[in-house]
Amino acid sequence: VQLQASGGGLVQAGGSLRLSCEASRRIYSSNVMAWFRQAPGKEREFVAAIRWGTGMTYYADSVKGRSTISKDGAKNTVYMQMNGLKPDDTAVYYCAISRSYSRVVRDYDYLGQGTLVTVSS
Repeated sequence: VQLQASGGGLVQAGGSLRLSCEASRRIYSSNVMAWFRQAPGKEREFVAAIRWGTGMTYYADSVKGRSTISKDGAKNTVYMQMNGLKPDDTAVYYCAISRSYSRVVRDYDYLGQGTLVTVSS
């Protein structure tokens, strides 16, 4: 499956962005879709995930309360609305798909190409 992420850009601190990730095939109810990010010089880290079948969501502490992950089954697309952006949120954001929930990127079967989010202070 191919994952196409979009929606990144340059935004001032306090601003908002909505990231999108469209899958090239149907996402099954057993799948989990997630967002990871990698800042310059840092390891890739978990941001948020959603169980496709139940809609249950999970968030990293760093974005909890500021970000919302959601899905559109008809479009095979996962979204992440990010509000109150901070310079520390600057990173390349990747979407990923797995058959089970994990916060470890190597547990995911496919990873998209990433979209760059830059937050200026």
